[in-house]
Amino acid sequence: MSLFFIVALPFFGALLPGLMNSAGRSACAGVTFTVTLTAFVGLLTNLPAIIAGDIVTARIDWMPALGLNFTLMLDGLGFFFALLILGIGLLIIAYARQYLSRADNMGEFFTYLLLFQGAMVGIVLSDNILLLLIFWELTSLSSFLLIGYWKHLPEGRQGARMALTVTGMGGLAMIGGMLILGQIVGSYDLSVILQNRDLIQADPLYVPALILILLGCFTKSAQFPFHFWLPHAMAAPTPVSAYLHSATMVKAGIFLMARMWPVLSGTTEWFVIVTTAGLVTMVLGAVIALFKHDLKALLAFSTVSHLGLITMLLGTGTAFGAMAAVFHILNHATFKAALFMSAGIIDHEAHTRDIRRLGGLRTLMPVTFVIVVLAALSMAGIPLLNGFLSKEMMLEEANHTVLFNSPLLVPVLATVGSLFSAAYCFRLISHVFFGPVRDDYPAKPHDPPVGMWLPPALLIIPVVLIGVAPFVAEPFVRLVTAAVLGEAADLPSAHLKLWHGLVPALYMSIIAVTGGLVMLAVFKPALRVWDALPRPEAKTAFEAVVAVAVKLSQVLILPLHNGAFSRYAAIGTVVIVVAGYYAWVTGTVGVPMHQMQAADPVLISGWGMLVAATIGMVFLHRNRFLSLILIGIVGLMVSIGFVFLSAPDLAMTQFTVEVVTIILLLLALNFLPNRTPVESTVLRRMRDIAVAVAGGLASFALAYYYMLRDPVGTAISEFHLENSYKGGGGTNVVNVILVDFRGFDTFGEIIVLSIAALLIYALTVSLLNGPVGARLLKRRPDQPQAGGVHPMMMVVLTRGMMPVVMMVGFYIFLSGHNEPGGGFIAGLIVSIGVVMQYMASGFAWTAARLRYPYHGVIGAGVLVAGLTGIGSWFVDKPFLTSDFMYVRIPPFEKFELATAALFDVGVFLSVVGAVMLSLESFSRLARRSGSTPSDYPMDVDPSRDAPPQRTVQEGV
Repeated sequence: MSLFFIVALPFFGALLPGLMNSAGRSACAGVTFTVTLTAFVGLLTNLPAIIAGDIVTARIDWMPALGLNFTLMLDGLGFFFALLILGIGLLIIAYARQYLSRADNMGEFFTYLLLFQGAMVGIVLSDNILLLLIFWELTSLSSFLLIGYWKHLPEGRQGARMALTVTGMGGLAMIGGMLILGQIVGSYDLSVILQNRDLIQADPLYVPALILILLGCFTKSAQFPFHFWLPHAMAAPTPVSAYLHSATMVKAGIFLMARMWPVLSGTTEWFVIVTTAGLVTMVLGAVIALFKHDLKALLAFSTVSHLGLITMLLGTGTAFGAMAAVFHILNHATFKAALFMSAGIIDHEAHTRDIRRLGGLRTLMPVTFVIVVLAALSMAGIPLLNGFLSKEMMLEEANHTVLFNSPLLVPVLATVGSLFSAAYCFRLISHVFFGPVRDDYPAKPHDPPVGMWLPPALLIIPVVLIGVAPFVAEPFVRLVTAAVLGEAADLPSAHLKLWHGLVPALYMSIIAVTGGLVMLAVFKPALRVWDALPRPEAKTAFEAVVAVAVKLSQVLILPLHNGAFSRYAAIGTVVIVVAGYYAWVTGTVGVPMHQMQAADPVLISGWGMLVAATIGMVFLHRNRFLSLILIGIVGLMVSIGFVFLSAPDLAMTQFTVEVVTIILLLLALNFLPNRTPVESTVLRRMRDIAVAVAGGLASFALAYYYMLRDPVGTAISEFHLENSYKGGGGTNVVNVILVDFRGFDTFGEIIVLSIAALLIYALTVSLLNGPVGARLLKRRPDQPQAGGVHPMMMVVLTRGMMPVVMMVGFYIFLSGHNEPGGGFIAGLIVSIGVVMQYMASGFAWTAARLRYPYHGVIGAGVLVAGLTGIGSWFVDKPFLTSDFMYVRIPPFEKFELATAALFDVGVFLSVVGAVMLSLESFSRLARRSGSTPSDYPMDVDPSRDAPPQRTVQEGV
């Protein structure tokens, strides 16, 4: 199966749970299970190639100029992690079906789960670091939704925010490190980067890149000092905890360290930073876990500890350490997922996770007891279980690691970490399942239905099988290790087996297990000592840091960013003027190459009208209606200026926009006071005048000096002029730019325009449905109203003009590719024609005859434009690349067919829909209570209102 399909399937599948929600809980879980199973089977189809040592790749050049290509790579390491993500994901889905209550929205839960699953699969299969970064951030966002799934719990919302903050900040740092790597190598493809170990490590930017990348890895995998977010994420539902914290999210940082191991490891910086962080995290997490009373909190800190163990192994920089890390990733995923699901079972059945309120569950929950005992003993490193094998390998590697010139530091701390790890495992077993049966459980404990205990029970199979017969897993572990090592090191000759002889690792393991039993025996006095010790609380420290950051942001931002546009404009103008002046006085200005042209009296008159209207706006802006008239004059003069400068497209656009906006603003002014109150002081107005004059003079000086000199570089207009016809098939350069060269910009603009119209509609609906709507309906005009609101002359005139306007709009649309016009101008012209119908006969009469809703017109426009752009993909062209051809249909002359015309149809529909929806929204507000919509297009109709004529008979 294609790698693209494997990555895309969870994302597309995320659409299905919400649709199936109404079909029932089983249908919702079933479709999610099917999607994951399909991706899992698709992944397995690539197993023969992976076993053969091949690397499966897939590539789509997206933005090659930026190095952003959709390239995927499946090797042993990627296959291993994808197998864990999809395989354990199947068990989590089955488990969640039984775990979640009927009050939980299962469609929403599985939608988030599939989004997260797709992002994780994308990370492990990415062959482009920019693409990997996109998936990396998607995991942060989707995990935020999963952790905060129970929105009614404050701790859930807080845990989600904490996880997003910590991992998001680490992700930002990692972006910088990855970009540095790409610049060093000259490529953003991982397959290329992994082949340039010497080039990267010899570069002076290696250390900054390493630190930034490790920040991303450490925050995602909860390494010290960023370990605190993971335990607070335990407020999520147990299926989320089991999935995110056993095989997926927290393993993302581990995966990236393993993926970058061939090029980043082997240096002193890597060894010291990674090994130290892993070692500290391992010991600290194990110590804290021992004294946690919440089952999930204990397992969370144990996860932190084991992630530290894996990090330490990768940090040693040896091939044996990498092999031990790979083996423990596999083992940890099996026993930890089983333990998390078992903790959920206990919570689900006993209604508590507090170890102090449990005990004696061995006889009440025998199936759960067996699962937990086997998984916990594996985590403790007891022989004949898989955790023992990888723990022995870890201790063996630690025994040969010298950190800070001390041969004992790493072995001693690794043994201490293993000791506390064994202690909290023994506590989990004894304090939860042994002891007398209590009579004060919050609920009567019992084993759950098979659908809930079967998923963790299936995970116990590899726990026991690998522990008894490690040779079963050895070929796969060596395959994955070879992918981790790449060309940086040879595959170690060590084998996975139960007995390695009387080696130091065995004695260290015996000390750890014996010490764990001793810690269990003295747990109560140790707990009193622990409670008495002063220790920093990570949550409190995090909240303090956030509070300080917020306070600092307020001090820096609020004085500047206070919502006043005048302040923003003043600051921006001053900065630009000062920067421009500095450049002016420190740079050189060329000699003028052109002479000033003589000014025509007509041009001076037009310029004077423009200046007069602008100055009038400054002094008369408090009168809103008069300001609107002056704005119209300014717009009209600008349109005339475009005509003079041989820009008819711009002139037509400016003029039609002015007409439409004036009408809409007139409707808006209907709800505003006639005059704007005085809000600024004289001093502030003087400041604004000074800033405005400085900005105007600076703009004038820049334009004056620039127009008298030749351009510094070649103008892009020359490219457009040369390629407009042969590249876009049109002689109207402006239109070709809009629908071809800059078609993506135009597509974004119509989307923004459509969103603005929809927001106006949403605001008016909310206003009409609230108290403001009641006041609007009860308002009374403060001026006498005309008797004939819909006069006959205007109705007759607009009816006659409507077909003319439609014909003009149609002509402007068709001629736009080669003559002035286009879809945008045609849409405005047609909108004006429809607006005139509203003005003549009123909103109610016109809306009653509306066949197509304006929402649909907007949607159709955006859809047509988007599908036109997508069509270019089917001929291996970039999005929105246009094509054209000439055809001859007798008896007509040869004419052009261009795909840009379809795109222009989308622009046309979007403009018409947006303008009319905005008008319709304001018209809704304009209605008053007591006003009855008329069934007639005009107020006075002689043919309707004339009295019946009497017939006079002759002779009477």
